[in-house]
Amino acid sequence: MRINITLPFDHIENPDEFITQEAIVECSSLAERMGFYGGNVTDHPCPVGKWLDNGGHYAQDPFVLLALVGSVTTTLRLQTGILVLPYRNPFITARAVATLDVFSKGRVVLGMGAGYLKGEYFALGVDFERRNEIFDEYLKALKAAWTGEDFSFKGTGYDARGTRIRPAPTQKPHPPLLIGGNSNRAIRRAVELGDAWNPFLTPPQVSNTARTAEIVDENDLPGPIAYLREHCEKIGRTTPPDVILGGIGTFKKKTMNVDLFVERIHKLRQLGVSGTAINVHAQTRREWCDEVEWFGTEVLPKVAHI
Repeated sequence: MRINITLPFDHIENPDEFITQEAIVECSSLAERMGFYGGNVTDHPCPVGKWLDNGGHYAQDPFVLLALVGSVTTTLRLQTGILVLPYRNPFITARAVATLDVFSKGRVVLGMGAGYLKGEYFALGVDFERRNEIFDEYLKALKAAWTGEDFSFKGTGYDARGTRIRPAPTQKPHPPLLIGGNSNRAIRRAVELGDAWNPFLTPPQVSNTARTAEIVDENDLPGPIAYLREHCEKIGRTTPPDVILGGIGTFKKKTMNVDLFVERIHKLRQLGVSGTAINVHAQTRREWCDEVEWFGTEVLPKVAHI
């Protein structure tokens, strides 16, 4: 089971603790040293204040942030968790991903979703109602761009005519594409265009806000995973996409039951899940590092070979 950690650099309420180059160095290198598979960063370039004031969160630019993380690590995977793909022209994204993958020696993992914040779509000038169609189109555009050869691709409001992006990504044919979302449409997208399905746990209040299917915990996964496998058979895909759970929760050593966590990872693995991420709650960098060091010492070795 591959375990990622959500990196804490969105905590702008404590800028001296988490919004510094020193924080990048200390937190990223510790996550790598403790044995986490990858570090996750989020994507909200222009979130609405009402959402922020009611449980939402700020986010740094994902590619700038992952470049900084990549510069102070050597093995930690650099994962967008998630990138809202329709927000950006696909060739801008293709160039950013290729650059990051080359300079990090093939460590990019591209988690992507359609997003759900209507106000942010308005701010960025993207059609919210067509977000799913745009997502599918942009996935195809990315793949065309990453060949490293001349390509042509006509999309919604743009037209690449015999263009070329080099260097292509180090990973071939491209970095892993993790398709986020809990709906049947997202599952079909993962089967048809992705390398993994990347669902996220959604209590009822979150699923209503995010306009997505409710997956409260692992007990809700068998049905969607069965649907994924059925769609593979329907379209003739012989190797199903991986199932990588977007996140399994926020943990603190004082309240965490390690045995129950290990049991939960066993259950997820039996269901076919091959990776997930954790979050650590902390007010200061020292506290965050203490929690991560404890998790890496006491918990990760017990689930690394599951």
